[in-house]
Amino acid sequence: MVKNFLLFLIKFYRKYLTYILKSRCIYTPSCSVYALEALKKRNLFDALLLIIWRIIRCNPLCQGGFDPVPDNPDLVKWVL
Repeated sequence: MVKNFLLFLIKFYRKYLTYILKSRCIYTPSCSVYALEALKKRNLFDALLLIIWRIIRCNPLCQGGFDPVPDNPDLVKWVL
């Protein structure tokens, strides 16, 4: 239920707010696409950790680039 609500919020953001805010993500895929993929591929807790970690890194001080959702089940090792 929470997962479906988060998916709805992200889809709403992508459809209506992205064009108003003129968002430009330094990563490929964009942060909203990354969040959708994380919620679809992982359980809720892991997905939230990945999404928060991605948003923290989405700033001008980071290099950006290609950053897909990891398929590796060992999330702690990937994040650290």
